Amino acid sequence: MALFSTAYWAPVSYYQIAVQSGLVQIEQYEQYQKQSFRNRCRILSANGPLTLTVPVLRPHQVSVKDVRIDNSVPWRQKHIRAIEAAYRSSPFFEEYSGDVFTLYQRETTFLFDLNRRSWEIGLKLSGVTLSWTLSRGFASVEGKDEDYRYLIHPKKERRPEWPACKPYFQVFAKKWGFVPDLSILDLLFNEGGVF
Repeated sequence: MALFSTAYWAPVSYYQIAVQSGLVQIEQYEQYQKQSFRNRCRILSANGPLTLTVPVLRPHQVSVKDVRIDNSVPWRQKHIRAIEAAYRSSPFFEEYSGDVFTLYQRETTFLFDLNRRSWEIGLKLSGVTLSWTLSRGFASVEGKDEDYRYLIHPKKERRPEWPACKPYFQVFAKKWGFVPDLSILDLLFNEGGVF
């Protein structure tokens, strides 16, 4: 079993490792970490890689499952506009945008719930079937388990043993070159979710 942190529109490597592992447990009792994929994702815009961040109200030393979204900020509209601008001309935008934008149709109180829904949408649209569960307490690594909770992070390098992300079509590749390990949204809209 592989242990993962919760993630907002997780990067492609998150999905690749999950598929390779086959059995995934998503941690919901860890302490919230700032500046991680727990509340942000990266997409490729006309101006280069763009980070979309979900604003949170974070009391100190709270489990990630209890982190509340700051819905006083119009973040949902900003994310929708950024995603539309970045991927409107991509090959699979029309096919997948309806499902993707359902995430933003109603106000969500907890970050963990938002992330769980983005994970479910990402799995559905990419056609990936795998077994996954939520932790029932802070999970410890035992036996053959692999702990990715703190490894898949925007400020850490990909590990060489992780599955390679083969270059695929990206709308703004002529301007920026291929940018690896963006959000699953990039792969879905540009390639239809094929790993």
